[in-house]
Amino acid sequence: MKTKFLIPLAGLAFLCACKGKSGSYETLNNSISADTLMKDSISGAKLVKTAGIHFKVKNVQQTAEHIAALTTGINGMVIHHQMGSTAERSQDIRISNDSVMRVTAFNTTAEMTVKIPSTKLDEFLNQVGHLGIYVNDRSMDITDKSLDYLSAQLKLKNRAELVSQQRKGKIIIKKPEDVLNLKDDMIDQQIGNRQIDDAVKNSIVTLSFYQSNTINKEVIANDDPSAYNLPFFRRLGMAVENGWGIFVDVIIGMANLWVFILAGIGAWVLLRNYRGKKIIKPIKS
Repeated sequence: MKTKFLIPLAGLAFLCACKGKSGSYETLNNSISADTLMKDSISGAKLVKTAGIHFKVKNVQQTAEHIAALTTGINGMVIHHQMGSTAERSQDIRISNDSVMRVTAFNTTAEMTVKIPSTKLDEFLNQVGHLGIYVNDRSMDITDKSLDYLSAQLKLKNRAELVSQQRKGKIIIKKPEDVLNLKDDMIDQQIGNRQIDDAVKNSIVTLSFYQSNTINKEVIANDDPSAYNLPFFRRLGMAVENGWGIFVDVIIGMANLWVFILAGIGAWVLLRNYRGKKIIKPIKS
């Protein structure tokens, strides 16, 4: 019997203690109630689905076009598309003095990210899988965001009630920046829940596909300068002509230096005569 009376007394004491703090939080006591939790929890599970496929195709360009058309057909959207080719190896085959055939083996890959309705996810994955030769890898992940969604809802409700009390003057917040931060948190939580709703409604699928190496042949100009040398006899004739020109230039150069040449010859003659006189000595009788 005593226990039956202690529980109401404890609840009354708790209410009196809350009112004792200037009555500022009197309406927040019932903000998180069992009814609220049940009402929010039965609104539906927030399941976010994501998927990915890596597969081989016959033609990357055509497959990308088919996927784009398929996505548009189910009211989806291509949010990322990237395609590129990488040369694996290359060889130049000479077909003439100034032309070569360049044979290149290159690999083509593509990546796409699409946003499609979650209700069409399985159907979309099956149709995309049929576009390829075979599937290397296929995955799908489901993340339950129900508790995160519910947590944001309850926090948003608490903050909304606090702002309402502040406007009515029941709660006094001394610093204006605290009110601003509170409202910013409410906006962030609203945006976060809208993002969850969008993620639940639309799934993100990442696609990566490739094709077998492709051989490309093209005739281009020979970029080796040595390939453009003149024929042997033409080069020999030019060498003889250049040699005659050098010989003529030497003769002309020597003609310009005739004074120095004569002076050198004269000096050499004098030096030779002087040495001859010095060697021949008179014979004494």
